[in-house]
Amino acid sequence: MNRDPSLDALIDLAGQVFVVDEKAGFWVKFEVRQIEPTSEKPHGLDYSLSLHDASGQRLVGFDNAHAISRSGPRKRRPTWDHKHRLKTVRPYEYSNAAALLSDFWAAVDAVLTEKGIIR
Repeated sequence: MNRDPSLDALIDLAGQVFVVDEKAGFWVKFEVRQIEPTSEKPHGLDYSLSLHDASGQRLVGFDNAHAISRSGPRKRRPTWDHKHRLKTVRPYEYSNAAALLSDFWAAVDAVLTEKGIIR
């Protein structure tokens, strides 16, 4: 398997916390580490990317910390990659680190726009 060229950018964010709006208190946190690939995590990553409000409540999260069931008419294996948006959890199709970062920031922007933080 070829190495994902965007993986280094994601791994470089490990442990970082960034304030995205100091006045309103919104911040993002990146937890990322490489692991041996498994059937649950074939990309070889443990990750959690999250947006929080001033009280620390998670508003957006992309992670693979636990399995979630997929809904639909066909029974499929649970997926580990998933996304949280406010109170909902949905499967996330991990393809590479660049897409994960892009999808995460798009979800962050959407929530911040809804809350009137950005236009």
